[in-house]
Amino acid sequence: MNCKPILAAGLLFGGLVAAASTDAQAQTADRRTALSANVGLLQCSGNMGTDFWDLGRTDFRVGGGGGITRYLSPSIDLGIYGYYETYRFVADPDKFKNAAFEARTGFVDFGFKLKLNNGKLLKEDARVQPYLMAGGGAFLANSNGNVGSVNFFNQIRRLDAFGAAGLRFRVTDALFFDLQTSQHYPFTDRVDNLEAPSDKFYDRFLLHTLGLTYALPGAKDTDEDGVKDKLDKCPGTPKGVAVDLVGCPLDRDMDTVPDYLDKCPDEKGLVALDGCPDRDGDGIRDSDDACPDQPGKAEFKGCPDTDNDGVIDSADKCPGTPAGVKVDATGCPLDRDGDGVPDYQDKCPDRAGPASNQGCPEIKAETKKRLSEATKFIQFEFNKAVLKTSSYPTLDQLAAVMVEYPDYTMGISAHADDKGEDNYNLRLSDDRAASARTYMLSKGVPAERIVSHGYGETKPIGDNKTDAGRALNRRVEFDLYLTGDPNASEVKYGPAPAIQPEAPKAAPVKKAPAKKAPARRRR
Repeated sequence: MNCKPILAAGLLFGGLVAAASTDAQAQTADRRTALSANVGLLQCSGNMGTDFWDLGRTDFRVGGGGGITRYLSPSIDLGIYGYYETYRFVADPDKFKNAAFEARTGFVDFGFKLKLNNGKLLKEDARVQPYLMAGGGAFLANSNGNVGSVNFFNQIRRLDAFGAAGLRFRVTDALFFDLQTSQHYPFTDRVDNLEAPSDKFYDRFLLHTLGLTYALPGAKDTDEDGVKDKLDKCPGTPKGVAVDLVGCPLDRDMDTVPDYLDKCPDEKGLVALDGCPDRDGDGIRDSDDACPDQPGKAEFKGCPDTDNDGVIDSADKCPGTPAGVKVDATGCPLDRDGDGVPDYQDKCPDRAGPASNQGCPEIKAETKKRLSEATKFIQFEFNKAVLKTSSYPTLDQLAAVMVEYPDYTMGISAHADDKGEDNYNLRLSDDRAASARTYMLSKGVPAERIVSHGYGETKPIGDNKTDAGRALNRRVEFDLYLTGDPNASEVKYGPAPAIQPEAPKAAPVKKAPAKKAPARRRR
């Protein structure tokens, strides 16, 4: 991008303004404070090179800034100024190979302006007003780049000094167009990360700006309501608002809401409602309230919705719906599966079922029979938790049942007879229940839908004194229950006993040979 056209356009605009004939005043004792804003172009000179006055660059980045100035005398203004720009420089490859940097650069400075339109050299209201400036402040930059293969990042916070020269062109009595060039000398040599061969700082900046300045009006009648500030009991009245003799806005209905803010200026109302009345006190002005004598909600144009279901009382066929329950257009709870059990009470909202089963499908009689008889076909290797292959068909059928009833969880409980040590029997039964569960998981049943426990010998159903009774006690049972309900196994048998940790084995003790007792036969 070439900045010559921008500077040329600025000079042309300044010339046109200077040619305009307008009676006006500059920033004077009546207009002491002025605000300015500008756009600018930053140029740098340092150890890596310089682009001072190089207006043919096409890769510059425009920045911006502004300032606040205060009139001190016809010759002197005091101001604080700020400017920010992301500046990029690529070094001449003949001087530095592969060297460049980018600096996010900011200046915050105080400065004194010497005005030449001070009534001595030029008139104060001259159309063209040259000036000089000087001052100092802070230079803030984050600079990163490279010199050859060396990369750098510098965070710079230093003082700087500056000098400037500029031309101001009067546009109106309060608006000015500014052209300015300033040179900044920050006390640093780290912008391009190349140190000077001496103690001097070589990093300098030229800043060219185009800007507008607005001189704020005086304080004689700040709100311009026709009443002097000294007599104005309501300062700050918006421009154009009719006021009384003491500068306060008119209020015909005497409701403390001035007419220019009062949406109901002839009807006494509330401040919160822009001066309009609200008979039912629901915070909605009567003119907008579809139920002006019943407190209601804004989203329903002032009509009530007692159960907060989103349907106004007059259209609600199911008043008293619990909070948070989704309803249809008539205010009745949704029932997606149409089983007569509303979704918020339905544990199976997408599958029809009776209210007696919490809206879920009931388990078929043949399925209950299959679950009851499954225990007969689950067998394990002797004294182990390893399933015999003859158990697989039954477990496959149970996995299919879980697919058929997706809203149910299966409880697996394993039991033992009373032969052997109690804790051993408990551990073995728990492992066997877990083994059946693992097999069903391998068939795609989700882990959260199967719970297994071992009860050991604590819940016999047969007489442990007989072989037939002990055979009955060595069993694995399968129970379905609605997910979220109490575990059916625990409902029948209570919580499973805790398995005690195995005691550490004692060191072997040598004994005299003894006659061995016949080994007990285990399951």
